[in-house]
Amino acid sequence: MDDNIVAAGDIDPTTPIIVGVGQASERLDDPDYQRLGEADLAANSVRAAFADAGIDPTTLAEAIDVAVAVRSFEKSSPASSSPLGRPDNMPRAVAARTGMSPRRAVEEVTGGQSPQHLITEFGAEIAAGRTDTVVLFGAEVMSTVRAALKSDDRPDYSENVDGQLEDRGFGIAGLTSADEVRHGVMVPVAQYSLLENARRHRLGRSRAEYAAQMGALFAPMSQIASTNPYSSTSRVYSPADLAVPSEDNRRVCVPYTRRLISRDQVNQAAAVVMMSVGAARRAGIDPSRWVFVHGHADLREPPMMQRPDLSQAPSAAAAVHTALEMAGVGMDDVAALDLYSCFPIAVSNVADAFGLEPDDPRGLTATGGLPYFGGPGNNYSMHGIAEIVDRARRTPGSFGLVGANGGILSKYSVGVYSTTPVPWRASTSDAVQRELDAVPLVPLTRYADGRAVIESFTVLNPDRDDRAGSVIGRLYDGTRFIATAEGDDLLDLLCGNEDPVGRTVYARSSADRNVVASTRAELDERHPRPTPGFADEYEHLIVERDGHVLEVTINRPESRNAISPKTNAELDAVFDAYFADPDLWVAILTGAGEKAFSSGNDLAASAGGGLSIPKNGFAGLTARRQLPKPVIAAVNGFALGGGLEVALACHVIVADESATFGLPEVKVGLVAAAGGLVRLPRMLPPALARDMILTGRRLDANEARSHGLVSRVAARGEVMTAARGVAQEILAASPAAVRASISTMASTDATADTVTAVRDSLAVLDEILVSQDTTEGIMAFVQKRPPQWTGR
Repeated sequence: MDDNIVAAGDIDPTTPIIVGVGQASERLDDPDYQRLGEADLAANSVRAAFADAGIDPTTLAEAIDVAVAVRSFEKSSPASSSPLGRPDNMPRAVAARTGMSPRRAVEEVTGGQSPQHLITEFGAEIAAGRTDTVVLFGAEVMSTVRAALKSDDRPDYSENVDGQLEDRGFGIAGLTSADEVRHGVMVPVAQYSLLENARRHRLGRSRAEYAAQMGALFAPMSQIASTNPYSSTSRVYSPADLAVPSEDNRRVCVPYTRRLISRDQVNQAAAVVMMSVGAARRAGIDPSRWVFVHGHADLREPPMMQRPDLSQAPSAAAAVHTALEMAGVGMDDVAALDLYSCFPIAVSNVADAFGLEPDDPRGLTATGGLPYFGGPGNNYSMHGIAEIVDRARRTPGSFGLVGANGGILSKYSVGVYSTTPVPWRASTSDAVQRELDAVPLVPLTRYADGRAVIESFTVLNPDRDDRAGSVIGRLYDGTRFIATAEGDDLLDLLCGNEDPVGRTVYARSSADRNVVASTRAELDERHPRPTPGFADEYEHLIVERDGHVLEVTINRPESRNAISPKTNAELDAVFDAYFADPDLWVAILTGAGEKAFSSGNDLAASAGGGLSIPKNGFAGLTARRQLPKPVIAAVNGFALGGGLEVALACHVIVADESATFGLPEVKVGLVAAAGGLVRLPRMLPPALARDMILTGRRLDANEARSHGLVSRVAARGEVMTAARGVAQEILAASPAAVRASISTMASTDATADTVTAVRDSLAVLDEILVSQDTTEGIMAFVQKRPPQWTGR
């Protein structure tokens, strides 16, 4: 046991304690159902927490210094919305309803870890003397909103509330990725099933065996939920009721049935009041109401796709271990548990590490679990804390543990609670996090091509005609990718009884996504590789060839030649054809009209397809691994954002004297991720590049030339004449030598040591000295005649 335990009378007055907890709920079929909005239901839980402290609630409300709201699902991501409206300052809306006038109002980031993390954060604030009375609360009224949207009589929960608000934003960076979104793996049920299926493979279980285990894990939770007055349901389920598909328990995803996942259509709220010991004494709160935080930890995982092992998240077990160690107790000393249970793996991930069995007499949940008690968004664990605090008071001196999970097993916060007095301990999570972060991550590839093996998988709606499967796979170079599963054979395998993990599949990439199929022949039939070639006409381009020169004009002057997904696709195909055509030796890229080379990404046109970028990058150039033949950018007017990034990818930039160069992305909340962040600092003085990237500063043509960004500046309106002149100068040289020079510059660019790079570059002679162009060049020089290049 902990050596730091002290008598109540000797405890430091700045020690944080929980003095009140409260819960509130209403169901659509309750006889007194009131259709409460989020602020009203949250206020009910706050009033209950004030009453739970055992003193005059009005006095306690007036003492609150900080009011903190857990972010609800209605504003948890950029894609979320409030169809019936909501207060614009939730902490102060609830404060106004409950007699509070807090100095500080806070709205926390997204994530189920939030309630426990806030206990840790504001416990530290109290211990440091920066505040002494805090109320934490959250609410969800998803059930009411869904029902009201079907009604003609819809309530309006909109409310303008004045006053300070510290809105911490979403905080969801790293919880999903662009690749997951473009492959349809952006809802939690799909993301968690990827992890669950990886765990099933690691344990070597059949589908039926694994389903039975999930049912056995969750069935005892429904028993606990049935006796909880705040629960969304009182029904008790057997393991088979949960795991076996039926008419009212359909498979929503492999491997989950409906009854195995969090129930978010609920109306539930919970609140916690924290005070310093000194403030509690002054307020006259009976020490029997005091509950101390004996241990705490907050840890996180890397993004899902980069984790070394998809089947487990070590940060959760590490957080539990760290909190128990701080508390000076072991898992066997804990009398009550509440482990976050949105999906089975969220529980088994911790249970595996500590040898916890589904039938543990303590129960793995104090509420009844998210599928049965209810999953009120980010605020579920506030209910878990309320239940654990109640149990700690009922059995003084006992210990209770709350494990709160956020994201896709992404963030885990733990608290250990007891009525036994103990000083506040500073967090040790940073040191543990550094140990977790030292583990190497899995390298990713965004565009997957070739033979691969399945590492995990998911199928949404597996028993319907619109089933949709996704696969996480490994290419033979060890890199990981995500892809859409295609073909009945592969989907049948993913939905069937056999374990698909480790099976060979074949991957192919496109601008929109990766796909995998069971055989290469099926992949070729579904997605044949296009043969490089020029189209008869283009919607957004003008393409002309003049001898060995290809001229490509972005023909969207009405939008300043902004590049839409369609423009991207056409440019990508054109440059594929250019590099494949042996009779084309130089290309010139420009924009139609006089105003712009290109103003970059067409944000309006990309709204529905912004993730559709060719494998070869913006305009088919910015991420192209090899540009074996010269490309000249003839910049007429604006080269901004993606327009500048395209120009930077070209070998030579020729500018009209009216040209302007800049990366204004930061001004619209974006970044120059199509090469600007990489190429500009390599081409310009670093200080100037940083200035342009961070402020959106623009350079005119002469400034660009003085700093080496542009090689030539043409008189107004003459940039194409100048570019054609450069092309002719290149054509006067050996095409084979030009291509060899381009290749060698590219291959030695990453070599830091100059001498090493020079020595490596000598290899080019092995190729060039045996070329026909070299023989022709020497003979023409000797014979004093113009060379007749063949490019071979």
